[in-house]
Amino acid sequence: MFPRHILPVLLDRARRQPVVTITGPRQSGKTTLCRQAFPKLTYTNLERPDTREFARTDPRAFLASLGERAIIDEIQRVPELLSWIQVEVDERPLPGRFILTGSHQFELARQIAQSLAGRTALLRLLPLSIAELNDAANLGIGNLSTEQLLHRGGYPRIHADALDPAMALADYFETYVQRDLRELVQLRHLGEFERFVRLAAGRVGQVLNLQSLAADVGVSGHTAREWINLLEASFIVFRLPPWFANIGKRLIKSPKLYFYDVGLAAWLVGIRQPEHLPAHPLRGHLFENLAVLEVLKTYANAGERPDLHFFRDSAGIEADLVLEQAGKLTLIEIKSARTVASDAMRNVQSIRKGLGARTAWSALLYDGDEAQRRSDFDVVPLRQVQRWLQGY
Repeated sequence: MFPRHILPVLLDRARRQPVVTITGPRQSGKTTLCRQAFPKLTYTNLERPDTREFARTDPRAFLASLGERAIIDEIQRVPELLSWIQVEVDERPLPGRFILTGSHQFELARQIAQSLAGRTALLRLLPLSIAELNDAANLGIGNLSTEQLLHRGGYPRIHADALDPAMALADYFETYVQRDLRELVQLRHLGEFERFVRLAAGRVGQVLNLQSLAADVGVSGHTAREWINLLEASFIVFRLPPWFANIGKRLIKSPKLYFYDVGLAAWLVGIRQPEHLPAHPLRGHLFENLAVLEVLKTYANAGERPDLHFFRDSAGIEADLVLEQAGKLTLIEIKSARTVASDAMRNVQSIRKGLGARTAWSALLYDGDEAQRRSDFDVVPLRQVQRWLQGY
């Protein structure tokens, strides 16, 4: 069993709130985490048709059958149950009364905002981080090479059961298309959608041009927007917005596209073995995806939602990642090289000069092994990102 870094946060939230809701991709380990954290709680899974039918047709009796406290898995399958949970916790607001999990973030967030606002803590469990994999030495995994990390991704079963990533991710994607998307929307153009996802993976770590993507697939811009929203709602991709001092511009300018699991992105672009990666034209973009994920997972495992962006000016000068905290910016450059080139931070230094007092610090995140504190930036190995952020 993997040591999940979010576990202490989950236990803390359950002591403070009557409901804790954990969202995240399918197979990211939500069920295992909840049953590990609360082994004595009644467990029920709304994926089961009979259980789902009971919850829908007689929600009051269903909740009464669970006893005083319970874990309810895949709550998005019966979203109307949230209103009944609200009634229950208003009548008896015991800490940790209901632990809910869900795999569809937007619709579930809307339902929670309507029914459980102020009554639930919200946490997000993403696939395994590099730091969590490194802590799993007792499972015989050991430190993985960068190519292995890019190839396998972070879904726990691939690592715990030593599955072939190509086969496991193929099954994952087929199940996602056949089950999750059937819940969200009736797809009439399944072949075009699968091509859309593969072409989207080929644009990982790049500014998203939906019109260009739609044209390459042969669908309308409206359809492309609908499909990218579906992928984001079901925790397949996420969009990283640009940073602007004018907040309105952040909402209208094009974001960069990343996958919640870099192994899935690598599989979608045709990478079947780690040996395919060193010379692959997308290796740098996949490494960037891996690095951004490690930052995102570090914050998510601490129960936080960071204000993350990227920066690109009118001349195309870019910082890969911007952390905004208390009005101050930390600029991060991401390089897949194992050594630090003399001009690696040239763009970031130029941006810092333009932004002036807005910037607090900067860092170079790279594929090497040596951490350094230089005069005006930190050099941070990929495997030490969590440690760096926690000490920052």
